[in-house]
Amino acid sequence: MNIHPIILSGGSGTRLWPLSRELYPKQLLPLVNHNTLLQETLLRISAKNLGVDFVNPPTIVCNNEHRFLVAEQLRQIDLHDSQIILEPVGRNTAPALTLAALYCADDPVLLVMPADHVISNCEALASAIQTGALLAQQNALVTFGVVPLQPETCYGYIRRGKALTHSDFSGAGNQPYALAEFVEKPDLPTATEYVNSGEYLWNSGMFMMKASTWLSELEKYQPEIFQACQRAYQGGKKDLDFYRVDEAAFRQCPSDSIDYAVMEKSANETAELSNDNKTVFGAVVPLDAGWSDVGAWSALWAVGAQDDDGNVIKGDVKTYNSKNSFVHAEHRFVAGVGIEDLIVVETADAVLVANKHQAQDVKKIVEWLKEQQRDERLVHRRVFRPWGSYEGVVAGERFQVKRITVNPGASLSLQMHHHRAEHWIVVKGTAKVTRGTEVTLISENESTYIPLGTKHRLENPGTLPLEIIEVQSGSYLGEDDIVRFEDNYGR
Repeated sequence: MNIHPIILSGGSGTRLWPLSRELYPKQLLPLVNHNTLLQETLLRISAKNLGVDFVNPPTIVCNNEHRFLVAEQLRQIDLHDSQIILEPVGRNTAPALTLAALYCADDPVLLVMPADHVISNCEALASAIQTGALLAQQNALVTFGVVPLQPETCYGYIRRGKALTHSDFSGAGNQPYALAEFVEKPDLPTATEYVNSGEYLWNSGMFMMKASTWLSELEKYQPEIFQACQRAYQGGKKDLDFYRVDEAAFRQCPSDSIDYAVMEKSANETAELSNDNKTVFGAVVPLDAGWSDVGAWSALWAVGAQDDDGNVIKGDVKTYNSKNSFVHAEHRFVAGVGIEDLIVVETADAVLVANKHQAQDVKKIVEWLKEQQRDERLVHRRVFRPWGSYEGVVAGERFQVKRITVNPGASLSLQMHHHRAEHWIVVKGTAKVTRGTEVTLISENESTYIPLGTKHRLENPGTLPLEIIEVQSGSYLGEDDIVRFEDNYGR
């Protein structure tokens, strides 16, 4: 069985601010353990973990702005043969899946998964995927419905129809059903009715289908999306480790979800498996695998390791007489006294304090930050680049200080600034510095000066990270005051 994982990594995770930012979203964060959500998603879908004969290297679809972060996270888990497709703008999940399906050769069964979910029971997931793959080979459009633990108003629901019978379907919890209906997020009384009926499942946003089935159904129901994606993919080009689709063509693509674009059209509560292997039908496979979309801080509290008082603590934190709270500290000591049902998240440039039962409304703060054009919604104080990272230390009139880390073997572009000079002090490691026509090595506790208007480059020739303190001075210190002459990363 040939399964090709498609990982959709385009979300922004605004309800997990201030850890999740627009340019560093939740799927790229280690929110549950030392791996990021993206890395955990990729690790759980190997052929060994899924119990199938063959799994293709995954295809990841992500925003252009996240490309180097995604590539670095794949490298960290030794995943070197995957394909990363770049979206110049977000157009929801249907176009993202279409780009990936156009990339796939030999018409594999696509396993479509968001990059930002938590699944604790990988054996149950594998069993459900095996059932889904059998259905997909029969031309089914398969979705996975999470067995609900309690009524929830923050999830969409799927109503299941007639049970689908096949000799290969076995095992408790893996009985598939015809897909009867997708329903929107309900109010609490309606959600309670859904759960009590036993006919409804949470919509997981996970799917399986053959690439050809998806493309033919999309062309039938959403020809504008199909044609725009086809033009964008065919007009694209390889760029380092990435496939960059044509931006102008993709911007013309309508925005739509997999559910709305195609899956809802396949709903038929009395559908049956067909012997002709041509009839397309919708199917739902129940999934009981410790699933969470960690869509808000309350969900992260629910999947976290709680102490005897129901608190989830991360970082340098001390609580006293406190219950059922989530407290996360990144840069400073945080103390909680007599708190209950609170979310407290401390970062270098922002602190969130929220009632746990209103965690969904954190996105309202992000909306306000966007209206005010504030950087706290975009990036952390530490900004990641393909060569490493930099962090602002202090800024004032006509000067600012940064701490720069350059990965082993990496280099910044050969560049020049019109409005600022720079002074570099090596804190750790050895720096190879190009300044005009001069190339020198600078060791720890040594420094150099880059005059305004001088071509320069910083490189790390060593095997350990290079750390420097950079002092900038001049009339304008914006990141856009840069002229690149050579760059290893195609910027």
